[in-house]
Amino acid sequence: MFGNVKKLVEKASISKKPGGSFDGLKASDVDPHLVFHYGIPLGCCMFAYDSIQKILAISTVDGRIKLFGQDNSQALLESDDTVPSKFLEFVQNQGILINVNLKNHIEVWDLEKRLLSDVHVFKEEITSFAVMQTGSYMYVGDSDGNVKVFKIEQEVCRVIQMKYTIPFSASHGNPTEVLADRAIMSVLPQPTAESKRILVIFRDGFMILWEIRESKAILVTGGSMFQSVPNEAKHVTSACWVCPFGSKVAVGYNNGEVLIWSVPTSKQSGIGIQNAPICKLILGFKSEKTPIGSLKWAYADAKATRLYVMGASDVSSSLLQVILLNEHTETRTIKLGLHLSEPCVDMVITSSTTEQSKKQDFLLLIGKSGNICMYDDCFIEKYLLQCQSRSPPSLPKEVTVKMPFIDSSITVTKLVTENPYALSSDEDYFQVVKDIPPLVPLETKSKDGDHSNSYQFSGFGKIKNLYITGHSDGAINFWDLSCPFPIPVLSLKQQSEDDFSLSGIPLTALYFDGNSRTLISGDQSGMVRIFKFKPEPYTADNSFISFQGSTKKRNNHIIHSVKVIKVNGSVLCLAICQKSGHLAVGSDRGDVSLVDTEVLAFDSDSGNMLSTSMVQPKKPSRALFMQILGWQDISVRGANISIGSPVEEGMPKQSFILVCSEKAAYVYSLIQTIQGVKKVHYKKKFHSTSCCWASTFYTASDIGLVLLFTSGKVEIRSLPELSLLKETSIRGFRYSAPKLNSLSDSSICSSNSGDFVMVNGDQEYFIFSVLLQKDIFRNLDFSSRVYRKDLMLTQEVLTPGATVQKEKKKGIFGSVLKDIKGSKKQAPEMETEDTRESIEELSTVFSTANFPSEVENKDNQTADEDEIDLNIDDIDIDDPGEKPKEQNILAAFNKHKLKFQAFTAGKLKQIKVKNEKTIPKEEPQDEKSSAVDQIKKKYGFSLQSESSAARMAESKLQDNVRKLQGISLKTAEMQDTAKSFSSMARELLRTKEQEEK
Repeated sequence: MFGNVKKLVEKASISKKPGGSFDGLKASDVDPHLVFHYGIPLGCCMFAYDSIQKILAISTVDGRIKLFGQDNSQALLESDDTVPSKFLEFVQNQGILINVNLKNHIEVWDLEKRLLSDVHVFKEEITSFAVMQTGSYMYVGDSDGNVKVFKIEQEVCRVIQMKYTIPFSASHGNPTEVLADRAIMSVLPQPTAESKRILVIFRDGFMILWEIRESKAILVTGGSMFQSVPNEAKHVTSACWVCPFGSKVAVGYNNGEVLIWSVPTSKQSGIGIQNAPICKLILGFKSEKTPIGSLKWAYADAKATRLYVMGASDVSSSLLQVILLNEHTETRTIKLGLHLSEPCVDMVITSSTTEQSKKQDFLLLIGKSGNICMYDDCFIEKYLLQCQSRSPPSLPKEVTVKMPFIDSSITVTKLVTENPYALSSDEDYFQVVKDIPPLVPLETKSKDGDHSNSYQFSGFGKIKNLYITGHSDGAINFWDLSCPFPIPVLSLKQQSEDDFSLSGIPLTALYFDGNSRTLISGDQSGMVRIFKFKPEPYTADNSFISFQGSTKKRNNHIIHSVKVIKVNGSVLCLAICQKSGHLAVGSDRGDVSLVDTEVLAFDSDSGNMLSTSMVQPKKPSRALFMQILGWQDISVRGANISIGSPVEEGMPKQSFILVCSEKAAYVYSLIQTIQGVKKVHYKKKFHSTSCCWASTFYTASDIGLVLLFTSGKVEIRSLPELSLLKETSIRGFRYSAPKLNSLSDSSICSSNSGDFVMVNGDQEYFIFSVLLQKDIFRNLDFSSRVYRKDLMLTQEVLTPGATVQKEKKKGIFGSVLKDIKGSKKQAPEMETEDTRESIEELSTVFSTANFPSEVENKDNQTADEDEIDLNIDDIDIDDPGEKPKEQNILAAFNKHKLKFQAFTAGKLKQIKVKNEKTIPKEEPQDEKSSAVDQIKKKYGFSLQSESSAARMAESKLQDNVRKLQGISLKTAEMQDTAKSFSSMARELLRTKEQEEK
């Protein structure tokens, strides 16, 4: 056999310099790039959801963002910063996604163009973030306790910081008299009054409801005065609204508590003070001291409204609590505990609509490992409503999100592209792609789920790009990859234990030739099977399983014959010479078996081949890739035929053998190798990382080599010189090396035209190309178009809360405010606003600096960091004396005292009273002051009348004026002393100079 090969090579070769005709590939000929990404990326960490466009965004730990839209559209965004996201939020229905990363960079993504359009570098540490749902503004809270306002310019997709701000000193209190940690943990625009009020929640539990136009707080609650346990360090970790109007907010703490606070929904004349939450949820997180990691609220009529509570992921807690916020429930808390497979880092609720216009919601969760699972939210709602009945429903089941139609893991793949006989049009694939079940439930397909009529398989000859996958259970699946989505067309599986055509052993090698209708597979046990298919076309009954996998046709409808061969070791590679009919089988032991597929002899009982010819090396080694250059493969350059075609005339005069391993690539002379001379013409060692895969590709006149490394790096080199032309990296690709008695989770295959498909487990694959070819895949633009600009808003979207029933005033979740004694009074009526008019007014409000002194003070502090900011109350001119207990408590309670903001040269510029009002006119104040009076009584000091409080404020004012006058006198004395000292210094200097002379 080898003698014939030697004569053939010698006949087709003449002595010539190394390289022959291989000297044409240049760097300008290649352009390595990612064509498409399908599935769930590795390392997921955060969700965002556009409820109008039905777009789900998932960010990863390496700076990628995966988008899922309607009609199975998918797109992958890659940031320049390879860091995780802090916050991720859509500007609803505007085609803009805002990403705040770990570096405090605010990224603005244009979803229509799928490009990063703007990046704003925020100087402080961002601790909270919120986007208005009805306007193009967003709020950014930082670790210093300040809130900044940004405008989103939709036409150019960028953000601009506005002059409006909410400084810490105006919202929380005096910076010198609070804890060092003043971070803002949540900024929540009030749902029905987004342009008027926002709720600001600090890390220490202090909360204010901020009136935007008047730049003041109208509600003060929470904070250290309401800690449930004395001296307990309780901090806010999460918060969310639990009312469609914004009258109730749920707040989670680091000790596992979840409290619900009441919030006014209309403008108030004065500052409201709430002394306690209206409800405390009894959950399992408190007993284990598990911090509340996330809170999500779902509204579903009055009886089914529920709150999802998730523990922090850094604690080994895999419990997710769902609490029914039933307005008719007074004492008992109805809840459901979902015991997850692992701790979760984020959750989101998506919604879809069936053909019967029935809403269907799903709960999606990201596990700590980055995997995604989901629950049918309808089952959760049903369980909560019926769990106390005589026949309670079964618990909702967790479902792992992965690629459809795959019952077992992929172990080996094969890609054949550019079939010249493919005749299917783009319109055919457009409907097929829409019918494929989505990875994430953003829309609901037809009720029966039978889409087998969308695609009829009549043969391989009509498929432009054929993708073949071998699986861990021995199954072989055929997919139409003419568009970026894999469309299943044929499945070969073992029908019974007596069926020797297939087995349950993992497949490790595949070979396919469409011209001869031959499929060859090799498995881990060394079994090689040769399948011969019947002539095409196939009837409709022979088509692939339906999209739901309900029917599977027997293999003998399309298979003509099967031959089985046994070799030593696991099969790694297969190659066939079409002209001679010889099959080469390479194993993991380094053996190469050469088989004549036409004179084979088989055992009639077992089907095994009786004999093979085998070549064994002295030192077995594992090669990733081997190919003869200038002989068989050169014949396919520029031709649309598959590997293994007959040898043509006009071969290059010099042939080589290319061998790639994990550590190096070698190019040998074929003639010298046959003669037993081991001579390396070209060599390239890999130092930084190991190579995990290699392949060649062809242009119209040249050949190149692609090397993929375990780190995701891709190198493109010329042949046979192995010169580096270009390099890039595939972010997110992770190669898992095969372990003992197990195969790798990563599978890679390529075509002659430079297209590659890389599979990561059962949840994603990459389509990568090294050439500038835009017509390899059909419907590529449609498949990536997640944002639909022509989507019209429904009437329900235009009027927020239109379908929400008016809140009932019953139960612990009704619109009721309770004081300490338990007395009740109805909350004020909810305000309504003209959204368009209110947003136009905001443009004027946010363009004006509402606290110019804060900006000036900050600039002065930056210029002179050593300057100390003293409060007037910190100055004690007279001898210190003991203050009454009553005054100490009042001073500690939310800073109810006078504050002087600025003074110069003993002249008072401005006096501002914080959290105090001017002396009111004589009118009833019982209801307004009842909460404050109860707090005073609780802490043991007598109640004062309005006149006594006014006299106290006047006395305090006179005392502070006296302090200012004293400061002015002392300042004058210090100035006189400084002048005297200056004159003395000048006199001493003159005396010293005279002595030296």
